[in-house]
Amino acid sequence: MNEDREGALADAVRAGDEPAFAELFGRHRRELRVHCYRMLGSLEESEDLVQETFLRAWRGRETFQGRSSARAWLYRIATNACLDFLDRRPRRPRPHGVRPRRDAPDGIPWLQPYPDHLLEPVAPGAEPDAAAVGRESIELVFLVALQHLPPGQRAALILRDVLGWPARETAALLGTSVDSVKSALRRARSTLRAHLPERRLDWAPSTAPSAGERELLRRFMDAHERADASALARLLHQDVRMTMPPLPFWFAGREAVTAFAADAFGSGSPLYGGRWRSVLTRANRQPAVAGYVRPPGGREYRAQVLNVLRIEDGRIVEITVFEPRLFAAFGLPATSP
Repeated sequence: MNEDREGALADAVRAGDEPAFAELFGRHRRELRVHCYRMLGSLEESEDLVQETFLRAWRGRETFQGRSSARAWLYRIATNACLDFLDRRPRRPRPHGVRPRRDAPDGIPWLQPYPDHLLEPVAPGAEPDAAAVGRESIELVFLVALQHLPPGQRAALILRDVLGWPARETAALLGTSVDSVKSALRRARSTLRAHLPERRLDWAPSTAPSAGERELLRRFMDAHERADASALARLLHQDVRMTMPPLPFWFAGREAVTAFAADAFGSGSPLYGGRWRSVLTRANRQPAVAGYVRPPGGREYRAQVLNVLRIEDGRIVEITVFEPRLFAAFGLPATSP
């Protein structure tokens, strides 16, 4: 969008022109939702905060002077809306299980998956740096690590390291000094390293699945549908980890994950639901498998679970198991014949 057109729209917005407001600011909705998701770790909450962002922007439209870009102005509002939300509803990661072990991961009960189809395409006409937002990492291992940061540090790290904002602009947005931003960033990076895999590139943005990964996914789905825990075990890394937000359960190691699967698949188990059907999708730049169950005597398959997988060196190293409440966001039906 050229400067003359943006200036004319800004004038119209300040005068209360709703179509001009939608044209000037609406094209940033998709990337703002990703920004709020990084801040909050929840798809549903990020959607609520984007709505709050646009409501605040409309109410404060007369203060938009056009000296900064519409995008920067919206990011300032969205970040502050997220910080206000976290101030009203403080929350901390909690240890998994009743008797947490030293090596137990901290649970993020509010964590939700993010459908890949909501990441792309970037809105037409967006600035070049906005186009990079859809390619930045939002893999779950990174999202979980972010949630261990205090809100202010989290905002500083996202703005500086993920979005690439200059320190001066970040300080202006957060209403603090450049030195304070640099100090917060040092502490945030240190905490983040403690919660990320040893090889930092493990959370780099995923590429399209290779032929080997597609075969692994096919075998995972087949093992699930046949309720074959032994076949599943052959796909897992020996140090695989499985978590189930918001439930406080976790399993570490191939034996523990396989034992749980064998129990859940067994027809005599209280966890047994019936016959499985799998549908491949993607979440957080990772492969995901939606699981449907047809109970004994039932006529249709019902949404049961969404497994988001992290794959390294041809093996599954992490399974994050989500409840089916967000199937609609993935374009998945609640039932299947």
